[in-house]
Amino acid sequence: MAIQKVAVVGGSGLIGSKIVDSLLKAGFQVTAITRKESSATFPDNVIVKRVDITTVDSVKEALAGQDAVVSAAATAAAGSQKIIIDAAIAAKIPRFIPSEFGIPSRQNRDTKIGKILGAKIQNTDYLIELAEKHDWFSWTGLSNGLFLDSGLKSARGFINIKDRKIRITDSGNEPYSTTSLAFVGEAVVAILKKPEVTKNKYLNIAGVTTTQNEVLKIVERLTGDKFEVSHVTGAELEKTGDEKIAKGDFSAFGNYLEQFLFADGAGHALKGDENAIGLLGLREENLEEVVKSVIAETK
Repeated sequence: MAIQKVAVVGGSGLIGSKIVDSLLKAGFQVTAITRKESSATFPDNVIVKRVDITTVDSVKEALAGQDAVVSAAATAAAGSQKIIIDAAIAAKIPRFIPSEFGIPSRQNRDTKIGKILGAKIQNTDYLIELAEKHDWFSWTGLSNGLFLDSGLKSARGFINIKDRKIRITDSGNEPYSTTSLAFVGEAVVAILKKPEVTKNKYLNIAGVTTTQNEVLKIVERLTGDKFEVSHVTGAELEKTGDEKIAKGDFSAFGNYLEQFLFADGAGHALKGDENAIGLLGLREENLEEVVKSVIAETK
C-alpha cells in the first residue's frame, strides 16, 4: 500500500519543520501532532491536532487513519517517544520513523555518547520487537550525522560564522559525515516513497563528507575574512565531557560529539554503501552551496 497520509510529531521544531516542508512539496497529506498547550503554527495545508501527548488514548485518536508516523521529537524528549509508538500500534499505523536524526545511536550503544542517547536506543529496540510481533507494522531509522547548516549557525558548535571563529580538534583532517536539515527532509520523503526497500532498516546517510580544515578554507574564501582559530584535542574534549557528566551536566554531549566526529582516527565518516543515499535515490549535497546560504543568512 502506498503511503499518503503522514503524521509528524514535533513538526514545528528545527528538523520537524523541514520534514513537514519536504512532505508537503512531495504531495503527502500532512497532520501535525502537537501538545494541547503548544502555540506552534503550521502551513495552512497542514492538519493540526492538539493532544495530551502524555496519554496513549489521546494520541491514538489523533493518529487514526494515518499511513505513517514521523517522530521529530528533540533528543531531550526522546524518552517520551514510547507513548507515541504505543499509540501508533494501537491505531494500527503501518510505518513508524523514530527521532533518530543526528549521529547513529545503534553503533554507540556502549559508548559515553551512547549513554546520553540511551532513550533513542531503547526506542529502536522496542520498534524492532513490535515489528517482529506485528506483521502489518514496520519502522525505519534514519541517522544523518552532524546537522550541516544548523551546525554552522550555532554559537555552541565548532564554528561560529557570525563571529568568524572556529575550533579545530586535533589535526582538523578527520573526515566526518554531515547533512543539511532540508536534505534530511528529502530522505524522509524517499523512505516513505520506498516503503518496501526501507522496511525495518536503520539507515545512515550523509549529504556530504568533509573535514574541519576543508570547511575553514571554504568559509574564509567565501567571506573574504580570516577566522580566529583555536585548537583542542580529542582527549581534552573527553575529559571536559567526563567532568560535566560527573556533575549531572548533560551539555557534555557537545564535547563528546566533537570528539566522536573530529578526533584524529575517529573513523566515523560513512564510506561507500554505508551511505544510504544511493538506496534512497538521492545525490550528494554541494557543501559550498550550503555554506554560502548559511553565510547569507548570518549577515
